Amino acid sequence: MSVLGVESAVFGVSDLEEHRRFWTDFGLPLAHADDSEAVFELASGSKVVLYRHGDPRLPSPDPFPGDGLKETVWGVDGIEALERIAGSLAAEVEVRRSDDGAIHCVCPDGQPIALKVWAKKQVVSEASPVNTPASWPRFNQHRIWRKKAIPKTINHVVFFSPDYVGSFEFYERHLGFRYIDHSRGTGIFARAPGTFEHHSIFWVNCDLPIAPDGFKFMHIAFGCDDIDEVMLGANIMEAKGWKNESMNSSGGISRHRISSAIYYYCDMPGKAGEAEYHADTDYLDDNWVPRAWDFRFGSLLWSNNAPPIFRGDNIPWDMTFDADRASFEPYRKATPGKRPVEGKLAEITEEDEHAI
Repeated sequence: MSVLGVESAVFGVSDLEEHRRFWTDFGLPLAHADDSEAVFELASGSKVVLYRHGDPRLPSPDPFPGDGLKETVWGVDGIEALERIAGSLAAEVEVRRSDDGAIHCVCPDGQPIALKVWAKKQVVSEASPVNTPASWPRFNQHRIWRKKAIPKTINHVVFFSPDYVGSFEFYERHLGFRYIDHSRGTGIFARAPGTFEHHSIFWVNCDLPIAPDGFKFMHIAFGCDDIDEVMLGANIMEAKGWKNESMNSSGGISRHRISSAIYYYCDMPGKAGEAEYHADTDYLDDNWVPRAWDFRFGSLLWSNNAPPIFRGDNIPWDMTFDADRASFEPYRKATPGKRPVEGKLAEITEEDEHAI
């Protein structure tokens, strides 16, 4: 029994109607809305939940100022697993229970999380075979033509952490998350044990020049069927006036090397963070061997306008297998706190944010 992925992403926002419009345009199906909340439900059963600031259903105290993802609710596949996790967490942090049966706590890095039993739904996807000059699996057949992007899953969430190694190890210790990859000095990718997407969560190092001094939400990624759906979503969002201010510098639609995923980021209203269309990511199981990367190698984009730090002939090919986690040691912290970084990491700017 295990954690299946993100059951709900709970946002606190100042302008409920504007955020409702954003997620409707993004392609999420609206399940319910009134003056105090809006709930969107994806095909997998995952939800995006919007509350106004100050709503008693939000974590208190607020984990960070302003709009953003205030609580991550992880779905668990049975009551036995939920009780086991609750007991484990209670040995290290305070745990409370809500009327819906969920357990809630605050991680040592400041992240509020909840866990609840979840009947995750099977997703039905449809994608066209890809033709190449040497292979034509889509023969005498037109490609699927889409009218809008309709994301089906929440693939992952991303947060800034004041101690990203400690953040991962807390999740591993109590929730059973798997170590997948380490972008050295930048962050750790981890997978919920009950899902196969490359990562369910990524913690970004608060020591980076682009990062805040403490815990904060960065972005949330939604699984789409193919690159056509990502392109269509990007075009529709731009046509409706939603922008990514760093789009030109981050490559617009592009691909992450570290997870193979095609992506496009779009700014949420109120500087709440970013929503990501996500397709063709790597899928893994427990046979995967974790890797450690130089951040430039792990994040190189196929885009002619990628930030200069990720282009050129001097990108080191230094990926190593890291089952023994030797790469963690230089980045461990006895106490969280922002510290200077050296070398190329110190040169990262806000324009480089999505390439890390």
